[in-house]
Amino acid sequence: MTKVNGEDVIKEDIKDTEAEQTVEENAAEDQKVDEKAEAAEEKKEEKEAEPEEDGDAKYLRLMADFQNYKKRVEKEKKDLYSYANEKLVTELLAVLDNFERALAHEDSGDGFKEGMEMIFKQLMDVLEKSGLAEIAALGEDFDPNFHNAVMTEETEEYESGKVSGVLQKGYTLNGKVIRPSMVKVVS
Repeated sequence: MTKVNGEDVIKEDIKDTEAEQTVEENAAEDQKVDEKAEAAEEKKEEKEAEPEEDGDAKYLRLMADFQNYKKRVEKEKKDLYSYANEKLVTELLAVLDNFERALAHEDSGDGFKEGMEMIFKQLMDVLEKSGLAEIAALGEDFDPNFHNAVMTEETEEYESGKVSGVLQKGYTLNGKVIRPSMVKVVS
């Protein structure tokens, strides 16, 4: 072989090497494309599977929301029934106060007082059946949730912070304070 032929051989070897590299690069690119295609297919399959799970999750969430709604409506309805008479009972508290004041006066005859006591007892029974309850105050610890302190006094009969006198009774309706007790508190 000659130099020319040698160069030709070298050129042919370079071409062969370049061709092999191109084939290898093409094969690598094809493999990458195949991997991308497989990854895309997997993502597509996952996306197709997700809507079913999302649909189930949405259904469960919707069902839970509906159950919470039903519970909330039931509670509101119960509260409405429990406190529907609140205005009426609040207005009747003034009547109760007047009954108690009338009974406190012992100037009248025994028959009158006895009749008034019977009417008062009957009225109280009806209101108690409706959920009215008197707030205990005298001798109790002062609680601003149930008591309205209008006076303070110093006395040895009760400890500091205790209610020493009730100026106006307080009431609850089904556990809700509708009128706090007006009280004197020991300082």
